[in-house]
Amino acid sequence: MASNVRRRLAGFAALGTAGVLLAGCSVNVPDPTAPKPSPSVSTLATPTITPGHDAAAVAAKDLPLAAGSTLAAGEPVTVSTRLEEVPGWSVVHSGLQGESRYKKADGCTLAVRVSVNQGPLVVAADDVASTKELFTYLNVGSLDGLKPATLRWGEGSDKPQRSVEFLSLESSAASGGKPALVLARLFSAPASSVYVSLSCPDDATLGAARAETVAQLVVVPPS
Repeated sequence: MASNVRRRLAGFAALGTAGVLLAGCSVNVPDPTAPKPSPSVSTLATPTITPGHDAAAVAAKDLPLAAGSTLAAGEPVTVSTRLEEVPGWSVVHSGLQGESRYKKADGCTLAVRVSVNQGPLVVAADDVASTKELFTYLNVGSLDGLKPATLRWGEGSDKPQRSVEFLSLESSAASGGKPALVLARLFSAPASSVYVSLSCPDDATLGAARAETVAQLVVVPPS
């Protein structure tokens, strides 16, 4: 079972190289000689319709952690961003095996990853417990430091702004750590996750980059 979990979630291992894991944590460094997982092959599939599910109604309301079960099974939550339009930011790569990576002229780096098939980590109908399982698997720091955080939920500037709740873990140079921020949520119903990791040279640049990231990232509900 453990080997199946590692194969399903191997895409997360690349995030360890981004230098965004918090100081004082135990970091599992992937063996560079180990065989790499084969890239997934995109296939056409028949859309899944959940009887009685109103996707538009779900998208029109805030999505706190307690409301994860209002999402339909099967269709993942995604992320949209135009961070490259903010002065100083540029794209390193986009949509590479589910990950987009950005860098800023001041030395900050940002990785945004959407992953599917997260069933082995899901605690049924419990996004808080599922997200804690995700943090535990990624080994990014003590769960005691997790705090709620929000990102924008739903596209369309002409619509009222909604929010989606995540769990976050932050480290600062002032507390003896590496200036870094991790936000993640494992959506238990669709068994998909969104993982955002931001790392900067110092606390001041982290504060500025965090504000720009939060302003530009949009979590997109399943349609």
